[in-house]
Amino acid sequence: MANHQVIKLSELKNHCKNCSMYDLCLPMGLETGDLDNLDKVIKRRQSVNKNSFLYRMGEPLKSVYAVRSGSFKSYLTNPDGTEQIIGFALPGELLGMDAISEERHICTAKALETSSVCKIPFERLESLALEIPNLHRQLLRLMSKEIQQDQNLMLLLAQMPAETRLASFLLGMSERLSNRGYAANDFNLSMSRGDIANLLGMAVETISRLLSHFQENGVLKVERKHITILKLDTLRKLATHCASNHSDSFQAS
Repeated sequence: MANHQVIKLSELKNHCKNCSMYDLCLPMGLETGDLDNLDKVIKRRQSVNKNSFLYRMGEPLKSVYAVRSGSFKSYLTNPDGTEQIIGFALPGELLGMDAISEERHICTAKALETSSVCKIPFERLESLALEIPNLHRQLLRLMSKEIQQDQNLMLLLAQMPAETRLASFLLGMSERLSNRGYAANDFNLSMSRGDIANLLGMAVETISRLLSHFQENGVLKVERKHITILKLDTLRKLATHCASNHSDSFQAS
């Protein structure tokens, strides 16, 4: 008789005992036997050195990857050879799902620092998804989340002033890191200011000027790549562009 007990978050770590990110990854909510089957497919702890490629634009789809540690940037290569960054991946997030539609990667994934991933061969994952309804739903949920993130980024770039773009980016990093058990108001940015500027459609000088502006107004403390958020509510107001004017939003505590 099949075991239909749903796995609790606390029990997920039994299948990957040393990974604190397993609560956020693909297996969430699978039943006992289903989780065992998926667990056999996952190839753990593939190390990726800083500036090394996980996959390149145009390569065939072979696997999807769950980030265990470190971080990655995803980018397109323009005809003139320049990069257009489309996102950053943090621990607990998936990479490689861009290739599902055309069976080739539409972007390149590159490690921003020494990182590690869990490798999930896509053919075996696809077969399991046909057999396990909960896994299929989880894949759809993750793809929907990616679409939503892309739409939010397009809205940010199309309509929002530079100040709001940067505040939204910092708030997003804060929330994503907090969801992974890290401090929400004290963190290091693994990406360069140039990479952030590329993603947000801004000049590097604008990023530096705005960070200084935020610091001067007591919203942030900035030490190279280390960010301390001093006024989280103010940053939220800046990110949502809900303050009546910039000076009022800076004065909020």
